[in-house]
Amino acid sequence: MFDDRPAFGVRVQVLGGVTVAEIAGELDIFAAGRIVARLDSLVQVRCPDLVLDLRPVTFLDCAGLSLLCRLRNRVLERDGRLRLVIADPRFLRLLRTVRLDDAFEVLEDLTPAIAGAASPVAGGGGDAFT
Repeated sequence: MFDDRPAFGVRVQVLGGVTVAEIAGELDIFAAGRIVARLDSLVQVRCPDLVLDLRPVTFLDCAGLSLLCRLRNRVLERDGRLRLVIADPRFLRLLRTVRLDDAFEVLEDLTPAIAGAASPVAGGGGDAFT
């Protein structure tokens, strides 16, 4: 039996002081369990500045929302900032439906998040999807 899920993964790069994590594929209970530790590791620093690029996400369910809320709470505990890049109107509608639209800073593209950020930090270049 073949798994017909789209490719899934997280690619991380650091631009100046901004960490950008691009998530691709379905963000469901299966995926959330696979990436929770990786995303938690990105916010262990004081005042993390994290941008989650969710544009390549093809599906988002309650487990994915729970993961986003968990990450938001961890960022706020460390006086940081979390921004979500979302282009899919279905995901925006989902955030509104569950009344989380005011809980997240949502952007349509990466440009405002990385404006003024320096070139990629040495050793912080794009990781392959994992």
